[in-house]
Amino acid sequence: MRSHSTSSVCALLALSLLLNACGQPETSPKTDLDRPYPSEAGGTQIDAMPAEPSGLIAMIAGESAASAVASNLFNSLLKYDKNLELVGELAQSWQISDDQKTITFTLKPDMKWSDGKPLTSADVLFTWKVVTDENTRTPYGADYKLVKQAETPDALTFRVSYEQPYAPALDTWAGLQILPKHLLEGQDINTTAFARKPVGSHYYQLQEWRNGERIALTRNPNATQGQANVERLVSRFIPDAASQFLELLADNIDLMNLNPIQYARIVPARPELQQKLGLYKELGNSYTYMGFNLKHKPFDDIRVRQAINYAIDKQEIIDGVLLGLGEPVASPYKPGTRWSNPALKPYPYDVARALSLLKEAGYQDHDGDGILDRDGKPLSFEILTNQNKQREMAAVLIQRRLKEIGIDASIRVLEWASFVGRYIKTGDFDVVVLGWSLSLDPDQYGIWHSSQQQPGQFNFIGYNNPRVDELLERGRFELDPDKRQTIYHEFASLLLQDSPIVYLFAGYGLPAIHKRIKGIDNPAPPAGIGHNSYEWYIPRPLRRNEIAVE
Repeated sequence: MRSHSTSSVCALLALSLLLNACGQPETSPKTDLDRPYPSEAGGTQIDAMPAEPSGLIAMIAGESAASAVASNLFNSLLKYDKNLELVGELAQSWQISDDQKTITFTLKPDMKWSDGKPLTSADVLFTWKVVTDENTRTPYGADYKLVKQAETPDALTFRVSYEQPYAPALDTWAGLQILPKHLLEGQDINTTAFARKPVGSHYYQLQEWRNGERIALTRNPNATQGQANVERLVSRFIPDAASQFLELLADNIDLMNLNPIQYARIVPARPELQQKLGLYKELGNSYTYMGFNLKHKPFDDIRVRQAINYAIDKQEIIDGVLLGLGEPVASPYKPGTRWSNPALKPYPYDVARALSLLKEAGYQDHDGDGILDRDGKPLSFEILTNQNKQREMAAVLIQRRLKEIGIDASIRVLEWASFVGRYIKTGDFDVVVLGWSLSLDPDQYGIWHSSQQQPGQFNFIGYNNPRVDELLERGRFELDPDKRQTIYHEFASLLLQDSPIVYLFAGYGLPAIHKRIKGIDNPAPPAGIGHNSYEWYIPRPLRRNEIAVE
């Protein structure tokens, strides 16, 4: 859910009517999609999004769909470049004081919002005040509340001071999208109509939002970072991956993330698809998990959680759901990075161990119906997930394995907005299958610290471990990378032992992009193929024949 996104392929696209029914590009069969074309501006790029955003103020929405679109509308002070190094975005430069407690940002001059109003340090200060306001329902506030003082000496200077050196400080300023003070001052950020009709500063501005259909963006003439090549970006809301794929085959969308079957079997078996689609593979900063509501029985019992962990065959899920295109996970960090503790291994598939732990917790099949029970109550619960085929398939495999040891688990699949609003934010669930998208900094205070359990915050499973709290607090203020590594390795070890979640897999992103889209770096740099999407372009001979929507 969380996303300080450094490489987003989604988020684009503004709509046009396609003149022919199939949406075929007006090119002859002899057009060579693989030959080079010079870069030029214009055209419309269309993608598919599995969920419709609840709003376009990312700090409030707290979801990947909102972040994907908003990342094209709003800027942050800093950003990560293609090599995952911090560089300025709105900030022209920054200085850190000798005691490491104060950061002074100097903004680029003459920046404007898309409505033509000046963008200054007053907007940055206003955004900081909003994200730290106790009335703002955001999961991101904790990072910015550590700032003891924020000030604007002049229109191009923004300065923040901390009580003590804060290791993730620069990363947090790469994650906060700056909002316009002149339009939002005095409004309730939680309910403002601005979330549906935003005014931003980035490459694109909102053209239209059709409920249940699409969001369309068009180039922002006042973009602070210069002009993007593609004129319009359209994101169509298509929850079902199979339907997305049919639209891709029909040339009605230009890009989507494939599932493993589409990537490994369908496209390679069809030469005509290989001719028109570019396939990419990248391991992102995310993982899929099954999480327990620790405030609901029996999940307050560590033995039950560990038993379920042993009862689930994670490799079966990786092989069956991902066709092997995934990695096992034993810590909440990207495999292969320094923050991922190499000594940790996933819970092995061990039915005997699972049954032993459940028996120790008081569960046996007393009435012979095949379902374990304790004090006359069967061990049964509901697994909730959203409309995501990989998560649905994983839930089915989990359900089957749990039934084998006498646990009755049902599955309910929900549309994203109702899933988050009705169940996640209210804590009204037993078990969820979800995913986390993480920032590049290892700090996970907002997800696992016991203080982050209010509605709308990220510790919605109710995890509470005093030692983990202590480690998370220390890790935020430790500047030595080696010492931070030791802290987060211990944190991950305790988390694995406590089993508040069952790590299922870290899947590969498998984007397919129509070859009419040019300017894509291949092989992908560390930040992923989407790092330079503003440089992508669609040569005129390869564009769809289209007219603007009235």
